[in-house]
Amino acid sequence: MKTVAFFNNKGGVGKTSLVYHLAWMFSELNYRVVVADFDPQANLSGMFLNEGRLEQLWEEANRKTVDGDMAPLFRGTGDIAAHPHIEKIGERIGLLVGNLALSNREGELSERWSKCLDGEERAFRVTTVFARLVNGANETFKADLALIDVGPNLGAINRAALIACDYVVIPLAPDLFSLHGLGNVGPTLRDWRKAWEKRIEEKPEDLDIDLPSGAMQPLGYIVMRHSVRLDRPVQAFQRWIKKIPAEYRRAVLKQNDPAPPLESDEHLLAQLKDYRSLMPLAQEANKPMFLLKPADGAFGARMKAVGDCYRDFRFLAQKIIYGIDRAEGKRGRHPIHRRTIQRQAER
Repeated sequence: MKTVAFFNNKGGVGKTSLVYHLAWMFSELNYRVVVADFDPQANLSGMFLNEGRLEQLWEEANRKTVDGDMAPLFRGTGDIAAHPHIEKIGERIGLLVGNLALSNREGELSERWSKCLDGEERAFRVTTVFARLVNGANETFKADLALIDVGPNLGAINRAALIACDYVVIPLAPDLFSLHGLGNVGPTLRDWRKAWEKRIEEKPEDLDIDLPSGAMQPLGYIVMRHSVRLDRPVQAFQRWIKKIPAEYRRAVLKQNDPAPPLESDEHLLAQLKDYRSLMPLAQEANKPMFLLKPADGAFGARMKAVGDCYRDFRFLAQKIIYGIDRAEGKRGRHPIHRRTIQRQAER
C-alpha cells in the first residue's frame, strides 16, 4: 500500500472535496482505498457520512474515530487501538473517521517530536501515531492506496501525518495566496524529511514498532477551482497560472531551471473546474458529482457536466497511479496516450 497526502499551506482550494472524489474514482477503477481524515476540522468525514452517523461515532462511549483510536496512548494507559475503526463506504473504500478533538493532540505531538532526539520510546510512539493507524487499517482492509487529508497549516499534527506518507500532492488555486503557500510547503517538506531522518538514527534498539520512512516525495500539483470562460481560465488568473510551474520547481523541487508553460508542465497532474452546478446535487444525493444520475436532478447540460467530471477525475487518478509507478521504478505503458494528456491539460 502506498500513502498519498494532499497538502498545502493555503486553505479553501477544494482539497477535501478533491480527496473525497478521488477516493470514489479509485474505487471505480477497482482500487481498494483507505481514506484517512487527519484534518481536525473533520470535513472529509462529513462528506462521506451523514450527521446522524457522525454523531454516533463521536459519542464519548463509542469514539470510533481517529482520536478515539489513539486516545489510550495520549492518556498514558496503553497504545493505539490494535485494529482501528474503519467505516466502510461502499465495497472498496474504508474511512478512518476524523474528529474535532484531534486538535487537542497538537501540544504533545510537538513536545514529543523534540524528545525523539533523546531516543525516548514514548516520543517515537506518539510521533508515529498516524502512520501506525494507517498501517493498522491496511492490515484489516488490505488497501492498495491510502489517501490522507490534512489541514492547511505547518503544525505538529500535520508533521506527524506527513511523515506517514510516501507521496504528497499539492492542490493549488491560481492566486497570490496559493503561490505563497507553495513557497512555504516546499522548504517545510524538506525540513521535516531531514529532521525525521535524523530522529530515525536515534531509535531505541528495543523499540518494537516499525518507523515510517517519511519520504514525502512530491508527485505534482493540481490547479483547482479556476473560473472558466469558453473553457479557458479567465484573464484575471492568467498571471498567477503562468507563475505556478516556476514556483513549484523553485519551492518544492529546489530547481532553478527554466519552467515550461503550465499546459505542458510534467508536474501538472490536472486542472479541475468548479462544477458548481453539480455540487449541491451531489451533496443532496450523498454521492460524488461524477456518479450523479437524472434521478438525482442531473438533466440536460448537467449530465454532460457529469460526464466531463468523470473523465477529469479518471484522468487524474490514472496520472497519480502512473506517477507512483514511475517513482517506484516500475516500467509500463502509460494508461493514457500522451496526446490525451496534452488535450486534458489544455482544457
